[in-house]
Amino acid sequence: MQHSTPQTPDTLGADLRALRKGRGLTLSDMADALGRSVGWLSQVERDISEPSITDLRHIAAKLDVSVSMLFRHEAAPAHEAGFVVRKDARRAIGSHTAGLVEELLSPDLTDDFEMVQSTFQPHSRIIDPVTRPTQEVGVVLSGKLEIEINGTTHLIHPGDSFRIRGEPFRWSNPFDVPAVAVWVIAPPVY
Repeated sequence: MQHSTPQTPDTLGADLRALRKGRGLTLSDMADALGRSVGWLSQVERDISEPSITDLRHIAAKLDVSVSMLFRHEAAPAHEAGFVVRKDARRAIGSHTAGLVEELLSPDLTDDFEMVQSTFQPHSRIIDPVTRPTQEVGVVLSGKLEIEINGTTHLIHPGDSFRIRGEPFRWSNPFDVPAVAVWVIAPPVY
């Protein structure tokens, strides 16, 4: 992990706090699950202490995110930090399901929502429905995507949008070209 400089804002702690709160966990709940003290976790969330790689693995598992999501991303110039995310500085996120590449478009996870770009590779799909305690709105930018929401399948074309409010959903791209979509998810889940 790198240390904070004026050009590298601390975001790990803020991201951890946002993810923990988004999952309805208290500091005490999380600390107990990690076998750590509330004080230690509080210091990590305030960027006073840095967790070890092992701690990050345990935190990622408890929050159901990839470990790579918790690593620092490329620092933005000071005048852009917290405001702008350049295309080549996006953080890869998500579960790395085969055929799905996700990138965080939001500067961090401290807002009430997150913005994610998802690229669904040709002939990829998830088999088991996903249910999350979120509200999500997506728009397909290119390609086509089949999305099943609460048992009903919808074919989404470029420019079409969709909404999911905690219903079970799954996606597939049975086509020969990638599908690209942007999602807004509240509260942040990655």
